[in-house]
Amino acid sequence: MISQTLMDKLRQLRLPAFREGLHEQASNPHYAELTFEERLLLLVDMECTRRLDNRTQQRLKMAAFPIRATIEDLDLSPERGLDRRLILELAHCHWVDKALNIIISGATGTGKSYMACALGSAACRLGYKVQYLHTARFLHSLNMARKDGSYLQLLQTLSKMDVLILDDWMRDPVPLTATQDLLELFDDRYAHASTIISTQVPISDWYARFPDPTLAEAVLDRIVHSTYQLNLLGDSQRKLRGFRSMSHT
Repeated sequence: MISQTLMDKLRQLRLPAFREGLHEQASNPHYAELTFEERLLLLVDMECTRRLDNRTQQRLKMAAFPIRATIEDLDLSPERGLDRRLILELAHCHWVDKALNIIISGATGTGKSYMACALGSAACRLGYKVQYLHTARFLHSLNMARKDGSYLQLLQTLSKMDVLILDDWMRDPVPLTATQDLLELFDDRYAHASTIISTQVPISDWYARFPDPTLAEAVLDRIVHSTYQLNLLGDSQRKLRGFRSMSHT
């Protein structure tokens, strides 16, 4: 019989998993075979696991991934041009500790966004703070932040992200003001935070999409060096998924 006073104290201490485990131990006679220390260790372990899971879910929610993607669900077949060993190595996120970047390129529909979100999700699960951004919408947000006075606060928030994902990078030419914004962003993050860039535009074409050559060189200098480059090959994953769905109807 568990006293209500004990349960109330555990509630005050915000130990919900501990409380649930204590109820389980009280109702299951097999726990009587364990020592006091063994039973206490199980309860503490349950609480630690619950808190870790909660923090992970909070990081995943804050990252705002548009799709649920995991490393385990990646298609690493040879025809996609991916090095399985490298992808699994990147999943351990040592590149984040070294403030390195990842550029994921490939044709439309080859799974670039999924790859970026899978790597971002892996980082979240390992305790890193991640933020997903669609590049065009993000540049619009920066422009609006300039007007409403929240520009510096937004840059400061992004500078604290361990991993920043910029999806659909360079889809459109970048205006001058947006180029200056990107330089500010990468200046803040250079050498202490990582960025994942997903793009269908080859790196060799980036330079021409900036309006100012000097700013373009400054921005690219902070991105392309010390970077892992993944080039996805093969047919559109959306088309393949469509075929698979049709085959089961």
